[in-house]
Amino acid sequence: MRTVRLLDLFCGAGGAAVGYHRAGFDVVGVDIAPQPRYPFPFIQADALQYLKAHGAEYDAIHASPPCQHYSRTGNMSHINRQDSPDLIPTVRHLLERIGRPYIIENVTGSPLSGVTLCGLMFDLRVFRHRIFESNVLLMQPQHKSHRGYRIGAGGYCCLSGHGDGGRGKVNKYHRRVSTWSLAVDIHWMTRSELCQAIPPAYTEYLGQQLIRFCA
Repeated sequence: MRTVRLLDLFCGAGGAAVGYHRAGFDVVGVDIAPQPRYPFPFIQADALQYLKAHGAEYDAIHASPPCQHYSRTGNMSHINRQDSPDLIPTVRHLLERIGRPYIIENVTGSPLSGVTLCGLMFDLRVFRHRIFESNVLLMQPQHKSHRGYRIGAGGYCCLSGHGDGGRGKVNKYHRRVSTWSLAVDIHWMTRSELCQAIPPAYTEYLGQQLIRFCA
């Protein structure tokens, strides 16, 4: 059976990568920063430069450009959105030129058009809404109605189901790395990496659809 290779750009510590691996892809990650806990082959490089030079060598491409420009945390006084890069238009243009099946991921509020995934769609105890834009048709599960309380910056990481009855209080239990790890089904990352990670369930679900276009 032919190996299907996926390029994971701006890969971070590999939350998205694990989902694509479960869906059947051989994954290679690229990030400008060292990623010692990335669980698959990793190349430290500028993601855009690597995409230009090597993107056509892969069967599919996933890109998670920095989200700070669109994140709700950008409304906080100590963060200037204008100092955060807006890479989505450039990434989209390069991916369209290369012509491989692709998915671009970012936070709600970003200029992406596609499916929105939420942790409750996969029985996870987080909301962590993310938008996934693609040049292939992707289906979205039913988005369940939900209520919860905030445990992360901007409220996009929300643990639901127990604790303070939904009042928004963040207690010591909710700050534990082990709690976050269980909530998103990621067990190899640090606290700061978990704050940015895509739950593998999201990309496993999307990868099962994406791989059909790579035959």
